[in-house]
Amino acid sequence: MGILNVTPDSFSDGGDFSSPERATARAMEMVAEGAAIIDVGGESTRPGWAPVAADEQIRRAIPVIRETRARDDRIAISIDTRSAEVARAAIDAGADMVNDVSALRDDPDMVRVVADAGVGVVLMHRRGTSADMQKDGGPHYDNVVGEIRAFLAERIEFATQHGITRSRIVVDPGFGFGKRTEHNLTILRHLDRFTTLGSPVLVGASRKRFIGEAAGIEDPKQRDIASVVCALLAAQQGASIVRAHAVRATVEALEVVAAVGRVACSKAN
Repeated sequence: MGILNVTPDSFSDGGDFSSPERATARAMEMVAEGAAIIDVGGESTRPGWAPVAADEQIRRAIPVIRETRARDDRIAISIDTRSAEVARAAIDAGADMVNDVSALRDDPDMVRVVADAGVGVVLMHRRGTSADMQKDGGPHYDNVVGEIRAFLAERIEFATQHGITRSRIVVDPGFGFGKRTEHNLTILRHLDRFTTLGSPVLVGASRKRFIGEAAGIEDPKQRDIASVVCALLAAQQGASIVRAHAVRATVEALEVVAAVGRVACSKAN
């Protein structure tokens, strides 16, 4: 999943793709680099973000989705939003999936929009709100993996009870959303626990603060190599989708790991 933030304030690439022309060009570049999904977001969800009105998200994101769909009718397109109004507009413009960091909690109309459209949905764990999720280093967990897994199981149940087909649900443990560095590393180490929920697991760790703290890299844009390592670890633990800024490097690294796996299986047989 290639990340396409059409925002002025995203934590690592805010303003880089603020015009529809530059954003669409980047979308097509990521497709050429091997991205299977383009995730378009018109609202930053970094810690402390300020909510963006639906009409402004629509102004930023919908022209990019519409033009990307016009150029490539095969690529999957996701809209990264908590707003049902934005999700509906994005689906009408050609989006196939809604990536909701609130797991259908922030907007009560979101579950109906997703169910009625029959599109995919990403249900992500987030502890706290935009203003406080990383306050004083983040919240406390008695069992970070168990608590997040239970939350995602409840969200899957909620979604299916409201008409969303189980096969269209993806779960995301929410790296960086109300977690300390040690929590994020623990989640990555035990990611296979989330695959037992029966839905594909998405990992969105690219360039995030915990990677910088683990690797000693302050500038988010310099964290791509470490982010690729996280993507490889996530794939080895069963992640089905990795969300990346550095698409080409991530795809190439995953292809090498897959090739090694194929050789190992062939020799074993």
